[in-house]
Amino acid sequence: MIRFGRTLLSFKRFSFIGGVLSLATMLVVGGCGAARTGRTVVPITMDPATLTAPADSRALTTHDAAVRGIAGMLVKDLGLPVPGQVTVYVYSNRRVFEQGLIEDANVSPVRAGELADFAIGIGRRRQLLFNDEAYETRGREWLRLVAHELAHVSQIELAAGEGRAEQWMAEGMAEWVAFTVLERLGLDTLPQRRTLARAGIRSHAALVAARLDLETLGTPRGFTVRHLREGSLPTYQLAFLMSDYLIARDGLPKMVEYFRLFGSRQNRFENFRRAFGQTLGEFEKEILAHLKTVTR
Repeated sequence: MIRFGRTLLSFKRFSFIGGVLSLATMLVVGGCGAARTGRTVVPITMDPATLTAPADSRALTTHDAAVRGIAGMLVKDLGLPVPGQVTVYVYSNRRVFEQGLIEDANVSPVRAGELADFAIGIGRRRQLLFNDEAYETRGREWLRLVAHELAHVSQIELAAGEGRAEQWMAEGMAEWVAFTVLERLGLDTLPQRRTLARAGIRSHAALVAARLDLETLGTPRGFTVRHLREGSLPTYQLAFLMSDYLIARDGLPKMVEYFRLFGSRQNRFENFRRAFGQTLGEFEKEILAHLKTVTR
């Protein structure tokens, strides 16, 4: 997920598959008096007190069911907050998705064009936007996408705003949450994802150069430049492994506390130090040594 302006999104188009939307309401484009072809909107009301975690994935075949079910897992299993209502926008192809980013997500036309070239999902404050073109079945990777983007929605609720935390941590935590959801649905395992990620970053430019440059990777634009230059998949794998390390070392509640700190202060370096007990530079040295060891 990259953020442009006030937008968060998921990574490479090739990573996801999906299917046909079952529950959707066609809405009228404001001011034009006609339905916008290829755009569907699904308003989903969620009462955190009544959400339940599904036993398996068999019923999670629509956006409504998937968002409710995964939200139940975030609340009941992981202790993460979700808003009382989320609006899901589904677009039939890249062109309509790009237009939706402009009109529904308030992204500038230039940025919308950039995003639509490689993104198929965006999580904003109480909004989820998806390009449905790549979906063929409502299977594992589609559920992973929904979970990843819903994790971003949860992060925004914690921080009381968008794009405030370290970008690599926002993406890495969203991946960790998505993989945990798949594991609890019996579709994947975290150890398997760690193994794949470690193999994927073995020749990553940052590891080869022995310099992760987390100060740059923590900004929306810096993360964008890095994943376009160094490869989307390995950059997200790197973010996942760093967040996974922090969660294993300090626990998920510490990461939740980190995001909550942005509700009262916007200093990303001070919030990292307060939450994790070390500076970002100190963590960079620690995680670089760890990654070198586990990728040998």
